[in-house]
Amino acid sequence: MHAPHSVAPALVSGLAELAPRYDVILSDIWGVLHNGVASYPAAGEALTNFRKQGGTVVLITNAPRPSIDVVKILDHLNVMRSAWDGIVTSGDVTRAMLEAEGNVPFYWLGPARDEPIFDGLAAPRVPLKDARNFVCTGLLDDDIETPTDYAAMLAEAKALDQTFICANPDLVVERGGRLIYCAGAIAEAYEKIGGRTVYAGKPFAPIYQEAMDIAASIRGGPVDLNRVLAIGDAIRTDVAGGKALGVDVLFCARGIHTHELGLDEKPLHGEALAKFLSVLDHHPDYAIEMLGW
Repeated sequence: MHAPHSVAPALVSGLAELAPRYDVILSDIWGVLHNGVASYPAAGEALTNFRKQGGTVVLITNAPRPSIDVVKILDHLNVMRSAWDGIVTSGDVTRAMLEAEGNVPFYWLGPARDEPIFDGLAAPRVPLKDARNFVCTGLLDDDIETPTDYAAMLAEAKALDQTFICANPDLVVERGGRLIYCAGAIAEAYEKIGGRTVYAGKPFAPIYQEAMDIAASIRGGPVDLNRVLAIGDAIRTDVAGGKALGVDVLFCARGIHTHELGLDEKPLHGEALAKFLSVLDHHPDYAIEMLGW
């Protein structure tokens, strides 16, 4: 049974309050299980407890890299393996999209760290002028570049009628207190000049379909959407994506929106949260400061 929908979500003290209502959790990673530097042990324990009670956890992330690379990152940050059953990344979905296209030549824009998603791919990687698909995993140097640096390249891609495949729909990410542009910002610029764009990650359907397929495979049968809970810290991706799928959403407030909610100085308060959400299009069903049991 779905939670009542309103601008003000129900504040919960821990996942234990919600666990009996759900069979599957689709959880974000960065902002829920770790902060990019260290893991959040209480979050790992909460998901571990959910699994101990018979639940299935699929981690879902806008990382333009193969799942195996994300597993290595989780291990490095000491995120407990017992917290999850499966992982799907926007990199996995991007690769699947390219595989479905067969031998269609593509151009790739992105930093060298993302190259593993193309390993062994049948489709040839070619110069921009010879491509039919334009795959973007990010900016070449996201420390100094902005989307405007790619205006000429995007104009050429548009003239060639290329499909832009965005491997990370995030517009920006916070790195050391600075906002860094992501592939989603380049995709947005391409759309503004009339380009055709396909998104591989959250909040769009393909990554959620893959996550649900993984959950069904693990559980040995179809999963009822009424028994699925999405967890995340970003309104634009995690909350919007979960609501578009048609599932309940638990919002972790102390993540990407920490400063907007004033959580640097005080604990989560329902009134501040309702005010924050009142001007947004997507609203979670539940909210918690940080994930715990």
